[in-house]
Amino acid sequence: MGSFPQSRFLPPEAELSERFILTGGPGGQHVNRTETGVQLSYDVAASDFLDPASKVRLARLAGRRMDSDGVLTIEAKSHRSQRRNREDARTRLAELIEQASHAPRRRIPTRPTRTAKRKRLEAKRQRGQIKRGRGKPDPTD
Repeated sequence: MGSFPQSRFLPPEAELSERFILTGGPGGQHVNRTETGVQLSYDVAASDFLDPASKVRLARLAGRRMDSDGVLTIEAKSHRSQRRNREDARTRLAELIEQASHAPRRRIPTRPTRTAKRKRLEAKRQRGQIKRGRGKPDPTD
């Protein structure tokens, strides 16, 4: 068929399967007769394209778009042409895989500086004095 935008994060065509579906929206009677929407499926569990850590991150990112068998399904039906929906589905899959391929940076816990602690406690003291000043006057004063 047509040539799709290639990305280094897009799995080989052999690992992808497409199903065309009816879509709603603008287009009149034509919409009810043509299958312009696309369901792009990618069997993540059986694929050798991703390393195991990326597969786990992809499953977390995909959420309910991935079933219990490890098949990720992306539905694209926002465009009126089948070609554009197919491109959209592949682009979204590549973006999802790209996100999953980057391991999150490990957070290194930091401690507040001595000056920061002092400033925070001083601000708390000042705030407390302001609030104490709002109360009823002390009759012994």
